[in-house]
Amino acid sequence: MSFGEPERGADSWTLGESDSRLIIKAALEAGINFFDTANVYSDGGSEEILGRALRDYANRDEIVIATKVFGPMRRGPNSGGLSRKAILAEAEASLRRLGTDYLDVYQIHRWDPRTPIDETLAALDSLVRSGKVRYLGASSMYAWQFSKASYRAAMQGLTEFVSMQDHYNLLNREEEREMLPLCEDLGVGVLPWSPLARGRLARPVAAGTAETAGPTETSGTADAAATARTRDDAFGDSLYAGTEVADRAVIEAVAATARARDVPMASVALAWLMAQPAVTAPVIGVTRPQHLTDALAACELELSAAEIAALEREYVPHQIAGFE
Repeated sequence: MSFGEPERGADSWTLGESDSRLIIKAALEAGINFFDTANVYSDGGSEEILGRALRDYANRDEIVIATKVFGPMRRGPNSGGLSRKAILAEAEASLRRLGTDYLDVYQIHRWDPRTPIDETLAALDSLVRSGKVRYLGASSMYAWQFSKASYRAAMQGLTEFVSMQDHYNLLNREEEREMLPLCEDLGVGVLPWSPLARGRLARPVAAGTAETAGPTETSGTADAAATARTRDDAFGDSLYAGTEVADRAVIEAVAATARARDVPMASVALAWLMAQPAVTAPVIGVTRPQHLTDALAACELELSAAEIAALEREYVPHQIAGFE
């Protein structure tokens, strides 16, 4: 989501192709081999940028490309959703933009209440059987919906989901109630999105306020691109609206642990997430080399039980957010 041209519908804080390629190359050199995008990011521009970079820098057999389907890609009927028509058309379009013969993980971006789930599952299964998709994943929805989809697929002998990409971080832990236990029971990998709560867990709270200071997504270093994201990220604001006061104590706990360990706050927040039994890997958004460095440092950071308890102690229930 960090890669895309603003003139093609991307947010003002996204990186153009030249800057995106630097990040992608650095990630590959660091050993990262999983890249997650979606057809709606930058109106397809993210897929195109990622596809060209991976063809130049990576061996296709050694990387995992994940993309998503659901959001409208144009005006008019049949431009989104999870009907058979939409899924098959958008899968072909994503393959063209990514410049690949197959998608490793094809994810339904949200639940489609207007399309029977059996139609969606049959369309996805046909893509797997044709060889155009290797595995299926899903993203934010209620646990009953994911349970229903998984059950219906199993009952009909259709390809089942192997991953769930959901909204999960220290500031929103509602998925611990039902979705994460369900995924553990089903053997489904969890790939949390917004693991740093749109950067809120990567910077300290400004003195005398309930707002976080500094603009970056994964480090404490201010930069112009991240300032634009802080200013223009309306979706991010909607995820955490009304919880600023409650969230402040959690953010301060992250900051305290980071100071004690002498590591970036982002590393602490990601290390906590990776310590959760259900989590396979967080989906990180990177717009600066330092963001990648901070994220990778989390892989080497093992939090103690006391530190984890301190990070979790101040959490209060939140409204469900991110299913739209």
